[in-house]
Amino acid sequence: MDNSTESLQCPKCGSTDLGKGKHAGYNGMNPVNKLSFGSEVEYILCTDCGFIIESYVKKPNKFKGTL
Repeated sequence: MDNSTESLQCPKCGSTDLGKGKHAGYNGMNPVNKLSFGSEVEYILCTDCGFIIESYVKKPNKFKGTL
């Protein structure tokens, strides 16, 4: 995944002033039915209105075989 914010625009307010944030630690994403610490979740968000545009886990391979 590229995770580039170059061509993104907020669908709520139209701003192109975007930022990146993350959940980590106890707020991370954990696999179902698998003993693993999981992964941090990162977000691309609008720094004007706060709308979350994208979210993704940093380590998607930790979720293989969980479905």
